[in-house]
Amino acid sequence: MELSGRIIAVTPLQTGEGRNGTWKKQEYVIEYDPNSQYPRKMMFNLWGDKIDQYNIQVGQNLRVSFDIDSSEYQGRWYNNIRTWKVEYAEEQPVTPPGIQPQPAGIPSAAAFTPEIAESDATSDLPF
Repeated sequence: MELSGRIIAVTPLQTGEGRNGTWKKQEYVIEYDPNSQYPRKMMFNLWGDKIDQYNIQVGQNLRVSFDIDSSEYQGRWYNNIRTWKVEYAEEQPVTPPGIQPQPAGIPSAAAFTPEIAESDATSDLPF
């Protein structure tokens, strides 16, 4: 799966000892769907060397590729969103909430506005 958005939080680095040696994990929160009245957020994580490789910072616009997995622990289920690739996204112009961005290749409404001729300006029509 893939998602693009802006990083709004970076959690502290977590480390520990496992049967295969030392491990490290870091979690990030990405905000996507910014044109919505209520932008959505998702927390994802990176493990090991990928943390240093991508060096993710708050405010960056990224496209993350990830897998979702669930595991059970003591009768409860937990989701894990594990990222395997991070790319820098191109800057997208910010559109105010409630306004849909104009798709490429479609002329704006101004292109369809008829011009009023001189003779029409003196018409007795109310519109």
